[in-house]
Amino acid sequence: IEATSLGMPTKEYFLQPSNLKYLEAYRNYMVKISVLLGAKVDVAIEQVGEIIKFETKLAMILSTPEEHGNMSERYQRMTVGELRQYIPQIDWYRYLSLVLARPVHYSEPIIVYAIEYIQDLVSLLGETQSKTIANYLLWRFVMNRINNLDGRFQDVKQRFDYILYGSEKSPPRWKICVSQVNSHMGMGLGSMFVRKYFDQQSKYDTLQMTEEIMQSFRELLSQIKWIDRETKELAAQKVDAMMLKIGYPDFILFPELLNDKYKNGSVSRDQYFENILNILKFLSRQEHDRLGTPVNKTLWSSPPAVVNAYYNRNKNQIMFPAGILQPPFYHRCYPRCLNYGGIGVVIGHEITHGFDDKGRLFDKNGNLHCWWHDEAIEGFNYHAQCLIEQYNQYIMEEVSMQVDGVNTQGENIADNGGIKQAFKAYERWLEENRNPNESLPGMHATGQQLFFLNFAQIWCGTMRPEAIRNKIKTDVHSPGRFRVIGTLSNSEDFARVYNCELGTPMNPVRKCSVW
Repeated sequence: IEATSLGMPTKEYFLQPSNLKYLEAYRNYMVKISVLLGAKVDVAIEQVGEIIKFETKLAMILSTPEEHGNMSERYQRMTVGELRQYIPQIDWYRYLSLVLARPVHYSEPIIVYAIEYIQDLVSLLGETQSKTIANYLLWRFVMNRINNLDGRFQDVKQRFDYILYGSEKSPPRWKICVSQVNSHMGMGLGSMFVRKYFDQQSKYDTLQMTEEIMQSFRELLSQIKWIDRETKELAAQKVDAMMLKIGYPDFILFPELLNDKYKNGSVSRDQYFENILNILKFLSRQEHDRLGTPVNKTLWSSPPAVVNAYYNRNKNQIMFPAGILQPPFYHRCYPRCLNYGGIGVVIGHEITHGFDDKGRLFDKNGNLHCWWHDEAIEGFNYHAQCLIEQYNQYIMEEVSMQVDGVNTQGENIADNGGIKQAFKAYERWLEENRNPNESLPGMHATGQQLFFLNFAQIWCGTMRPEAIRNKIKTDVHSPGRFRVIGTLSNSEDFARVYNCELGTPMNPVRKCSVW
């Protein structure tokens, strides 16, 4: 049990005067959707006003990422009965039994991440009219289903998105439909994607690269001076225990097994909205059925046709779906320098997430407890603070906003560690294959230089000012420009390969590094 999300990206959108135009846009969005659903304009304006007041108070009791503190300090394992003693105002037995559609016993274990928030929420609910609470819950449901409604609703959403994100037009309908199928029936769509765009050689190639980059992490770990011997040994064991998931789960290529996954779902040819609701119920039942059972580490939490990669702290598992094993990150016919500078850095990034500010709190089995000695914790915090201060200095000049070094520290740690591991693995590959002059036709750049060039090119991009503001306020990743500049300016390998003079912006005297 943890704190809620909000109808806008962060609590600051409700609380800071500088964000008033976004709050007014949100209010207008809510009113217009309510009218489309049949409400009278004057009634909608009045009720939406009450909802905004309630959600603003809700924002006030939420903590910011900086206020969250250490995850292990917020983690509280207890029984339903013990939670009832903490917060007797809520009938937890009835609530959980209704949500899970089965009887819940007071002895059942639960994990609570936000006990203070729940206590504040109880007080807020007690002073709020039931009608307002019901309207708010209904609004949050409707808001999440706008993309399943007709063009009138899409047009209203687009106007809101333009103010919030700068998006000038909605994606084509076909993209929305494909995205919905991928979200709700991702293994089915993934089966078609994998058959057309992926092969076993790519899967094997990525597995081999992952093992090589893991070896780089072990070697770099052995050289670190600020970690005591016992913690270092446990960290090495955690790397050895990492479970790899690459490309796709094998069952999706067998029609009978794929059909079996969805056999209890109900889909009709002519009931689109009902199909969405039925699929959501079906997916919720699957999640609920796993409660109280041992963690199944063989399950895939991501569909294959996704351009992303993941580290799961609770399972000590890294996942590279087939969607990211495509250009510009990877192609089996690319020179090794491009693949190591692309997907190789991503692999190192995900490995390092096991040892960032949150990942390091979980052991090799995915259990949250303190397995680091105080000496190692102090060393980690010292080196992480260097990165925090470095990224705090970066300014997105287009909007005159500062990067949040605290909120982005986990990703910055992973970026800086990942590129170091991938480059070390690439240089080992060059040595083993006696191919020191790997390059591209028509280019004078060396393979080592192309490694860094591909890494940088992947993060090239442009954003509208509204999107930049939203990213800095909400995203745990630094803007692409500083993912490149921050990481490469800390890299001794980059400075050596490009002959950067010491003391220049891309080769500063003081460099930050955790792993």
